[in-house]
Amino acid sequence: QVQLVESGGGLVQPGGSLRLSCAASESIFRFNTMGWYRQAPGKERELVAVITSGLTTNYADSVKGRFTISRDNAKNTVYLQMNSLKPEDTAVYYCNCQDRISLYNYWGQGTQVTVSS
Repeated sequence: QVQLVESGGGLVQPGGSLRLSCAASESIFRFNTMGWYRQAPGKERELVAVITSGLTTNYADSVKGRFTISRDNAKNTVYLQMNSLKPEDTAVYYCNCQDRISLYNYWGQGTQVTVSS
């Protein structure tokens, strides 16, 4: 069973930055996509950013130009660099990886990001 462990969340002031990390217990070459989702209180989980094995990226309109997703194959880790954070970015952020063969979706436990002054 693949384990995904997120880290890097916390409390930050508006305009600040955070970098989230998601470390996989197995080689990330088994995944065709790796991404970040978020869920704010009372709202549905939404896609934030995704990166494919071919390094194609896609972002939610609300984070374009502020967030950057990347992956380090040697470290089996995917990152989300978040700049110019806004209060509306406050949510629990979840890492997601899709197995390229089974198409099964693995999820991390989530990390809280709070943007507040």
